[in-house]
Amino acid sequence: MTFFPLAIVGAMGGSIFLMDRGLSVEAVTALVIFSAYLYLATLEWLFPLHPEWSRSHGDIGPDLALGATNAFVNFGAQPLILALAAGLAGWASLSLGAEAWPNHWPLILQLIPALLLGELVEYSVHRSMHEIPWLWRFHAPHHSSTRLYWLNAVRFHPIDALCIGPSKLIPLVLLGADPQVMALVLIFAAVHGSCQHANIPCRIGALNWVFSMAELHRWHHSPVTREANHNYGGNLIFWDIVFGTRWLPDDRRPPVKTGIEELPFFPQSYKALMTAPFRWKKLALESRSEPEAANPPMHHN
Repeated sequence: MTFFPLAIVGAMGGSIFLMDRGLSVEAVTALVIFSAYLYLATLEWLFPLHPEWSRSHGDIGPDLALGATNAFVNFGAQPLILALAAGLAGWASLSLGAEAWPNHWPLILQLIPALLLGELVEYSVHRSMHEIPWLWRFHAPHHSSTRLYWLNAVRFHPIDALCIGPSKLIPLVLLGADPQVMALVLIFAAVHGSCQHANIPCRIGALNWVFSMAELHRWHHSPVTREANHNYGGNLIFWDIVFGTRWLPDDRRPPVKTGIEELPFFPQSYKALMTAPFRWKKLALESRSEPEAANPPMHHN
């Protein structure tokens, strides 16, 4: 299905078109991301991959609340982080006598090194979230989802979102990239992330060696830890290839069941997801021992 190429080409092309006509990066970012979300939600309704992922698991409210929380937190914290990085970039520029970023390149070409650099940071942070126990506590709410659909792209604990979100922009600021380039990276990440989690049939063939799209990412949401600890790329699969963590079995399809094998009854309310990292031992005990009958509609997949 061509929904992914259409979403990415449309988002990038539309963003550059609107920026060239003088629309602010903030307005372009909001407009393009909202349009992409509407597009994907419509396709999920028309062409669901798994019918059981199409119905609510009681997660829409908590996911929307987490998305709103992350938008609020990032709105406040991200400018401060990037301002610090910009100050360091100014110091580096004075020391070196020039900016290191190729701002003279066409905007679409600047997106390539921007994604590669940002992805290296995101890959490193994301992998650390899986492999360092105390960081995993903040990332686990994302993996506790009992289905995959487009709104999973905003289902993150705010501390998790802060670690991954602004961090991928820091190297770009340090190297002197234009705000339009950083806006394109954010738009690409938002649109790709929703495509990556969407409940839509997806076959992109050789592009699975370029993008960390749904065919790869569904394995990352396997409830089996040894399967989930692969395909860390947020947008590109390049660094997974470099570090040997790309995984796409050709003898079977990704599991329909999602979640965390060791924590089959992970709480799903907004409050519980927000407080989970801070009450981890108690949560782990409750999640392992809660009777199945207590959560019949959640399909601990």
